[in-house]
Amino acid sequence: MGESRPAGNGPARTPAPRDATALAPAAPSLHPGAWWLWALGLGTAATRTTNPLLLALLLTTSAYVVLTCRPNTPWSRSYSAFFKLALAVLLIRLFFVVALGSPIPGTHVIVTLPEVPLPHWAQGIRLGGRVTAEGVLFALYDGLRLATLLVCVGAANALASPSRLLKSLPGALYEAGVAVVVALTFAPRLIADVQRLRAARRLRGRPDRGLRGLLQVALPVLEGALERSVALAAAMDARGYGRTADVPAPVRRTTAVLTLGGLLGVCAGTYGLLTAAGGTYGLPVLVAGVVAALAGLRLGGRRSPRTRYRPDRWTPRACLVAGSGVAVAALMTAAGSAEPEALHPGVVPLVAPTLPLWPAAAVLLGLLPAFLPRER
Repeated sequence: MGESRPAGNGPARTPAPRDATALAPAAPSLHPGAWWLWALGLGTAATRTTNPLLLALLLTTSAYVVLTCRPNTPWSRSYSAFFKLALAVLLIRLFFVVALGSPIPGTHVIVTLPEVPLPHWAQGIRLGGRVTAEGVLFALYDGLRLATLLVCVGAANALASPSRLLKSLPGALYEAGVAVVVALTFAPRLIADVQRLRAARRLRGRPDRGLRGLLQVALPVLEGALERSVALAAAMDARGYGRTADVPAPVRRTTAVLTLGGLLGVCAGTYGLLTAAGGTYGLPVLVAGVVAALAGLRLGGRRSPRTRYRPDRWTPRACLVAGSGVAVAALMTAAGSAEPEALHPGVVPLVAPTLPLWPAAAVLLGLLPAFLPRER
């Protein structure tokens, strides 16, 4: 049969070329370790202050970066769950202060609750009594710091792929990394299952709230979790999880000495940095411990032979993202020594917290990932 041509004397039309973007490979995503370093930097900065204005700025920074940069994946929806968990922690902290009292002395009484008498063996504990503004503010500042740390961890969990993070771990940490990744992916998948089942029940006109709805949703969620556990165990067994290679005995001893000594050095160096008396030896011991631990992990990787398919690369954008988080942590640590009163506002006597300028500018460095151009 002849080839069909359009009517007319003109030449035959050629098919339009396909869109080049449809055939082009997807743009490489950021290294997951960069997101975790960025989030841990913000979390470290949160532990260095109890100023509610700085903590609120850290929360705003992490939320803006997550909303701007998170991918459309199941684990990216876990940020709201961590935010609700942080709010629950804050409310529980305030509840215990109101119900059990606070060791902070105060003169500004908010309310006086009925006090329950306790036996003599429970001296030092009270139920009810006076609730002072100083005690409530101290609990609010302390709880907000812990809540900010939880939100920063949730930001890392929403931005970084757990499976890609596992591929980037050294061979010596592979087995521990698998356990951590399974634990980190459990919460997002559980939340996704609950949302999917509730949406299905709403479409069928069935209740998805209350005790009855909770019970009818919990059973399928538990069943799905058990099925995933069995499938994960079978996949790990098929891929040789837990296998080790034979290494000489001197290498094993050297690995153990370097790893144990490095961890002890890290602990001693961190203690020295946190105390005034150990300021001279803290940093050198910490650096030596980190170097020894990394050398031990490098040697320990010989016992876990494995290959990586398309390993993630540290691109310039990944280095900038990680560097911004490290810079926030370093500048806030320096600000804690230079301006301790601004970073830790007092509650006895009551003073209004102020926003220090250059620590606030240091926190704003954490917004850098939201304004960096995407990699092509």
